[in-house]
Amino acid sequence: MKRAPLTLAAVAAALAAVTAVASLTAPADDASAATEGKASAAAARMPVERSLLVCPAPSSSDIADTQYTAITPGAAAAGGKGSARLLGATKDAKQVLELKEPGKPVGAKASGAGAPALTGTADGSLAPGWTAQQTTVVSVGRARGVLGVSCTAPGTDFWFPGVSTAKGREDYVHLTNPDDTAAVVDVKLFGPDGVLKPDQGTSENIRIDPKSTKAISLSSLAPGAQIPDVTAHVTTRAGRVGATAQAAEEGVGSDWLPASVDPAGSLVLPGIPADATSVRLVAFAPGGEDADLKIRLAGPNGSISPADNEQLHVKAGMTAGVDLKDVTRGEPGSLVLAPADGKQAIPVVAAVRVVRGSGAKQELGFVQAAAPVGPRATVADNRTEENATVLSLTAAGADAKVKVTASPGTEGGEAASQEVTVKAGTTQTVAVAPAGGKGAYALTVETLSGGPVHASRTLTIPRDGIPMFTVQTLSDDHSTVSVPKASQDLSVLTD
Repeated sequence: MKRAPLTLAAVAAALAAVTAVASLTAPADDASAATEGKASAAAARMPVERSLLVCPAPSSSDIADTQYTAITPGAAAAGGKGSARLLGATKDAKQVLELKEPGKPVGAKASGAGAPALTGTADGSLAPGWTAQQTTVVSVGRARGVLGVSCTAPGTDFWFPGVSTAKGREDYVHLTNPDDTAAVVDVKLFGPDGVLKPDQGTSENIRIDPKSTKAISLSSLAPGAQIPDVTAHVTTRAGRVGATAQAAEEGVGSDWLPASVDPAGSLVLPGIPADATSVRLVAFAPGGEDADLKIRLAGPNGSISPADNEQLHVKAGMTAGVDLKDVTRGEPGSLVLAPADGKQAIPVVAAVRVVRGSGAKQELGFVQAAAPVGPRATVADNRTEENATVLSLTAAGADAKVKVTASPGTEGGEAASQEVTVKAGTTQTVAVAPAGGKGAYALTVETLSGGPVHASRTLTIPRDGIPMFTVQTLSDDHSTVSVPKASQDLSVLTD
């Protein structure tokens, strides 16, 4: 089909429009102009304009005390405006806290079992790097412990290796829908023999109403099954949710278990406490091929293979677990999983169950496989009490240099920073706190040079001689997005 010929006036108008658009995106200098039209030209990175976080309902205990901490890292931009709030994930959406400016954290507290799940929204100058955490202390009872979790962006696909349906465990997956339309979710459980029986281990078409949350008991999906090592897979058929697992173990403690990083051939699980008395690694291979993994412990002075546990074989579609006991032996470390020598890289997900203390004075925590910190990552709730906060940095493949910044506290203090070099194959611990800091503060890690760095923060809040603790990994805050460059293209004027 032929087009009608363009009139001279139409051509002039079209050229004017193209020229106007080009003036908004034209390169700033001749060197930039020379790259126009090349596929290799890098897209510009711009700050995100809106961020959304989801926090699960903290606890069902009447004696739970929860602290929320939120921050947008960095300095205030000239003339920049924005808003950031944590709100109840319900239709009435009561405000819990509000952030006024970047670089200074704010906090809020809640008590009892009535604290709701939350959504966190930030826009404008407060959106890039918007970070929030909730930390709950339950001093006594079956679910006693410190339960810490970083609020996360909603999604559609989550893996939770390390959950359990064993006797004495009460594990749940919390699903929170922050949107105005319903979400539909499937939950499937995999044990050492694969997916649980057809009449067990799977729950499909779970409706999560708009602005609501639901906790799914994993034992209810597999009645009668007592399986120590299980992997839960959460997917959505419609909509998106925030998803986090919560584990409570009789006589040991409780904590949140966030989702593992997406399946990959090599994984890093950063920041296992130096005084861990029990470390159990759980892995799952979601594809159609078995995975053979080499296990390394990256400590302060280098990497070693755990005695008698140098490798782990993970059958396709099945969950595998191995007891590494007190693998850290008094020194902080991180587990690095990679394809065994000569073996193909098969994607897996993984997490470790960590126990500190002994006898009646034990406490439970988890470390999931994590993504690198990337350009910048932040953890929001840290405490100034002695030995309360330990930041672990791991360089699995190459030397790296990072900058660690401690923000002012929620109740005062001055920011402090330190540059740290992390040698390849090692884990270094760092203690950076604000000068004269009071209240909770944030830690931000920025990669300056070298290979990827993985990080986690251990927060210890002792109670009655029990080393209650929680570990949160840090990952790229995705504070910028790629914006493709545009250039003049007069071909729009022709057939």
